[in-house]
Amino acid sequence: MTTYWTLMPRYKLTIEYDGAPYSGWQIQDNGPSVQGALEDAIKAICGEQVRVHGAGRTDAGVHALGQVAHCDIARHFVPGRFRDGLNAHLRPSPIGVLSAEIVPDSFEARFSAKKRHYLYRIANRRANLALDIGRAWRLPRPLDSDAMHAAAQKLVGKHDFTTFRDTECQAKSPEKTLDQLDVVRDGDAVNILTSARSFLHSQVRSMVGSLVWVGEGRWSADDLAAALAARNRAACGPVAPPEGLYLVRVEY
Repeated sequence: MTTYWTLMPRYKLTIEYDGAPYSGWQIQDNGPSVQGALEDAIKAICGEQVRVHGAGRTDAGVHALGQVAHCDIARHFVPGRFRDGLNAHLRPSPIGVLSAEIVPDSFEARFSAKKRHYLYRIANRRANLALDIGRAWRLPRPLDSDAMHAAAQKLVGKHDFTTFRDTECQAKSPEKTLDQLDVVRDGDAVNILTSARSFLHSQVRSMVGSLVWVGEGRWSADDLAAALAARNRAACGPVAPPEGLYLVRVEY
């Protein structure tokens, strides 16, 4: 591992968290945030009030298995000790810093990212959830996962995703290139895997909700394609709830 010694080292953090108790990644006035919890932990360790920049601004209730963030701190830490110190101050919050490393000043958690990978978990069963309460979307009606996967391929590629974009999305353009959108069944679990360099606000949850309509037989693949072509938010199916969504990893 290369070590970069600068006057103010930049630390790259890889983080997992349960998003249920939080108003989202970003600091907000309406409740606790993951970003705020991390900044409080850093201040407790070194007395500095620093800004932690995340790779993705996950919404309220959305989880992460591999969120990435960076921060600049005047004090030098051995990365492993910095990680352990953060975890000590974060307990008992459901946030874990998996790793910390010193990176070049040119590294930006958000803007250096080449690809983001998300997972959406559906529990397709009649029984109530026990272990996965708040961590998957339970749908008791049978879903045709093969039809969902076939329809999903209509969304892969570069498109105007206005239909699947939250009305409050602040992205400059509705155009995104979707590299992957796979629907995979494993017993009662239906997992939706998607990747792109970046996503619009609520894009993944909007696509998932529309794919569920396909799985229920309400829509065909052509209906999904027509919704995309409409470039109209009103043409979108239901927006899937946040508890099934996970930011899995970020590529650099």
